[in-house]
Amino acid sequence: MSSLPPATHFRPFPLNGLMRGLERLWDRGLQPPADLCWERIVTRAMRETGLSDLGDTRFLDSQRDVLLPALRHEARLNTLGRVIAHGSLLKIVKERLWAEQLFRQHPEIAQEEIAPPLIIVGPMRSGTTRLQRLIASDPGFSAFRLYESTCPVPWPKCFTQVADPRISRTRFGLRILTWINPRNAEVHPTGPLEVDEELGLLEHSLHGALIEAQRAIPSFARHCETADMGPAYARMKQLMKLRQWFTGDRRPLVLKTPQYMADLDQLLLQFPQARVVFTHRDPVSVVASSASLAWNQMVVQSDHVDPHWVGREWLWKTRHRMDRTAAVRPKIAPERQIDIGFEEVNANWPQAIQRIYSHFGLELSPSARAAMRAYVARAAREHPFAHHRYTLEDFGLTRAQVEATFADIAPPPALAPARVAA
Repeated sequence: MSSLPPATHFRPFPLNGLMRGLERLWDRGLQPPADLCWERIVTRAMRETGLSDLGDTRFLDSQRDVLLPALRHEARLNTLGRVIAHGSLLKIVKERLWAEQLFRQHPEIAQEEIAPPLIIVGPMRSGTTRLQRLIASDPGFSAFRLYESTCPVPWPKCFTQVADPRISRTRFGLRILTWINPRNAEVHPTGPLEVDEELGLLEHSLHGALIEAQRAIPSFARHCETADMGPAYARMKQLMKLRQWFTGDRRPLVLKTPQYMADLDQLLLQFPQARVVFTHRDPVSVVASSASLAWNQMVVQSDHVDPHWVGREWLWKTRHRMDRTAAVRPKIAPERQIDIGFEEVNANWPQAIQRIYSHFGLELSPSARAAMRAYVARAAREHPFAHHRYTLEDFGLTRAQVEATFADIAPPPALAPARVAA
């Protein structure tokens, strides 16, 4: 039997009361329901923004036509899950309206040149976050902060207020989710100003793990594994140009999200000169940790999450993404890619960083080294108890089963031995 607590364990009593109150308001017609009717969501977004141009929605519509039925019939959302899904869709539509207005009013955004980024590609829980935050500490690089990824389009108030309102909005959302399930902060410590992955830019096209890892929607997941995701990455680049125009920050970006493993060919079509760091970790740990991350997010939005299904899904997803990445890697020039092991970074992160910089011919300046050390010290100070606890057995898997799934995949010979710093 699984040692995981039931999903309902995480929702505090005051929140349950609030959800019941919302349901009564919906039933009496006193509050617009948090439903998943696309037409009502679009109508509300247009009314609240005063805008009507969503641009080219052909790809968005094709994704919507698969996602909404999955949310209705597979995800088994509770009231909070409906509120979150509705709010996410409403935000996406409003931000697309604002984005199209900015693109129309400022044609110079399209002329922005994005410097070739440094992209970290690896499975969930293979150290991609730590590596991204380390390299992004270098003053020579830039990266998306969580609030920029969560809300990738500047709101109208961003142009008139000193404090960016997206920051407080992201902080509030994090506090609510952590209050509901404190383990989320242990699994992935973050904050509105913390460097974080670009999942929100893909969510703008209704694509990416930000959608899948929060809900059990297998039909949508299978669709995204087989459909052409090129338009999602073209939109992502547009949003990167928008950020660059808005901030004036034209330094090379450090990008990362495990989603890139499945879509690496499309990502590199947008950034053919990118440098790529591939991260590696023991698949047994990757699958167990990934399943735990997904489960801890899903139980916030559904009372019927089967941990064994989560285990099977992330076992499949991990293998699928590895296969997709392996098919693309031979097309990347050797001087533009490098392999880094999870244990190497844990044992001696300065060695791992130096290896990356040397391979790509980058200068690791004293100020960059100092900034990286400061990040490591801050992370240890701010998240001293962020210990992610999980077992394969929680998710109906065994070590033998996982090892058999990945038996034909050998670790890259280029991985350096992990030497502990003297």
